[in-house]
Amino acid sequence: MTLYGVGLGPGEADLVTVRGKRILETVDVVYSPGRLSRTVATAHVPEERIGDLDFPMTRDEEKLRRAWKEAAAEIAPQAREGDAAFVTLGDPNVYSTFGHLRRTLDAFHPDVNLDVVPGVSAMTAFATALGVEIPAGSGLALREADQGRSPTGPDRMILFKVTDAPATHQGLVDAGYDVTYGRRLFMEQGETVVTDDPGEIDERDYYTLAYATRSDAESELATAQFETADDRSGPVTEERAEGVACGDEPPEVRSDD
Repeated sequence: MTLYGVGLGPGEADLVTVRGKRILETVDVVYSPGRLSRTVATAHVPEERIGDLDFPMTRDEEKLRRAWKEAAAEIAPQAREGDAAFVTLGDPNVYSTFGHLRRTLDAFHPDVNLDVVPGVSAMTAFATALGVEIPAGSGLALREADQGRSPTGPDRMILFKVTDAPATHQGLVDAGYDVTYGRRLFMEQGETVVTDDPGEIDERDYYTLAYATRSDAESELATAQFETADDRSGPVTEERAEGVACGDEPPEVRSDD
């Protein structure tokens, strides 16, 4: 008997993995820690098989520990007698509430068998949503930017929890970064926004990411040569592509006139 930690992906129901969907459809009960994850889960699980858990919106650590102990006490018997799942948006092991549950179960119910099913994280899905590429060999850091913080790092950063975009933006620009923001990417709940203007997303929203790149960041990509091989005319032939990639002048294209 097992408790599965299932990553639901960034928010669209069809971005749940095949394995995650199979488990959700077969376990006895699915526990959800919040409204958004419950919305995704109900696309795969009947309402009567979903169990809601109550977690207070507080930073009081004692209240939070009490809530997690109560949640673990409810889930543990279900996982001993059958199969259960605890769902989270994104991936269960990446900035997720699942970590609190796992630690609480380890402390008070160590006999419960756990299995984690990874999910698509917004930290990676953002690249597709924003239409950017993180080339191989690039330095990339993941930073939290809650309450207007603007941490710095390598040439490329992903910032999550951007709850005060104007304040974060100013700090990043001062540090030499260009910034693009994505709000509620691949989420069915709320409006998706992609912008480089922090004024468009100045209201607080926990589900806002930023992609920051230094203005002088460059990558030497071998295949980037293909994009310039045909700047003048004609299709990119193998001869011209190889010539450009080797640093040679590509041959001139002659007309048949």
